[in-house]
Amino acid sequence: MTQIFSYLLEVIVGLLGGACLLRLYMQYQRVPFGNPLGRFVFAVSDWIVVPLRRVVPPFRRWDLSSALAAWLLVLVKCLFLMFMGEPTSWATLPLVAVVDLLRLAVSGLMALLIVYAVLSWVPGASSMLQDLIARLSKPLVRPIRRYVPLIGGVDLTPLIAVVLLQVVAFVLVDLRGWVMHLG
Repeated sequence: MTQIFSYLLEVIVGLLGGACLLRLYMQYQRVPFGNPLGRFVFAVSDWIVVPLRRVVPPFRRWDLSSALAAWLLVLVKCLFLMFMGEPTSWATLPLVAVVDLLRLAVSGLMALLIVYAVLSWVPGASSMLQDLIARLSKPLVRPIRRYVPLIGGVDLTPLIAVVLLQVVAFVLVDLRGWVMHLG
């Protein structure tokens, strides 16, 4: 029963925290929210971001209330997992939540790149969603494109970016274990 609860908690926090992180990233990239994805992100995250916005102002292009909302959601998840027996101490709990937030961000970026790659394979599929995904993905693949040309007309940069993000995810898993054993 513990595994089921833990899994459901991961899914719920992944959805809500991921929406907060996507809101942060979309605002940073100045992507308009008048599209179906933007409306979904607002609908899912407004309940926690809007109250935080009253006390946490943005910093330049960074919506700190969205970042704080995502971290608080992950912190609550870590707290529940700690009560369920995960070996985390009170002292390291906030830091474990930061590492888990970074893991959530990396997972979200990998999902974004996978959707971007799949949509790029669909010939003539020019839609608002495809344009939005491309706009959010291009900052991630642009640095790699400088070094990796098209190979037979195929753009491998999203795949390379996903592999690099997966390496970061492995490092974060090890970092989480190290942080948990500090306390």
